[in-house]
Amino acid sequence: MSLIETTDLYKTYALGDVSVHALQGVSVSIERGEFVAVMGPSGSGKSTFMNILGCLDKPTSGKYMLDGIDVTATDLSKLAGVRNRKIGFVFQGFNLISRTTALENVELPMIYNHTPASQRKKKAMEALEAVGLAQRAYHMPNQLSGGQQQRVAIARSLVCDAPIIFADEPTGNLDTKMSIEVMDLFTRLNKEMGKTIILITHEPDIAEFAGRLITFRDGKKVSDEVKK
Repeated sequence: MSLIETTDLYKTYALGDVSVHALQGVSVSIERGEFVAVMGPSGSGKSTFMNILGCLDKPTSGKYMLDGIDVTATDLSKLAGVRNRKIGFVFQGFNLISRTTALENVELPMIYNHTPASQRKKKAMEALEAVGLAQRAYHMPNQLSGGQQQRVAIARSLVCDAPIIFADEPTGNLDTKMSIEVMDLFTRLNKEMGKTIILITHEPDIAEFAGRLITFRDGKKVSDEVKK
């Protein structure tokens, strides 16, 4: 069984009297341990696709199976628990809480899933060590560079041992050097820890780090290419 399996996904939004077809019959299968980049111009459907895969939204029709769970048949109220167990998120804007330390930011998902306090600090520190930032554990976000803040966000995505990391334009706020460092880290997490990485990007050079490229246009999957 594939880790992610979508069948004929459609997503339609009503804007007044106009229907916007954000996804039109998208079927994709992603295996455990893949590193997949998703590209497409603005309005192509890639962000809608990620929101559905990330259990942040549900399709208008079609089916989505996530690690054996039928997401399309699961109440939105229950999807938060699925997200916490199965998915770690990394966003372009880092989304760190400014008044808490790097360590406390990494601990946050474990508070939501009721991990005992005695375990949270240990697991958060291990995650910071995995991204090379243990020595910055007690620094505030404004004491960290952009690349370091993104690595804290990546550590946060690791602490619940979710098999999937969704990275939405993770290098969008970084310079070239920091972008390469962050993408090298994703590559290491994929190869050494077996994390399934799904990367949303509009930058072809960033997409090159992935082993597979899916391209969207006008709500449809127009290509799906595995690199040799």
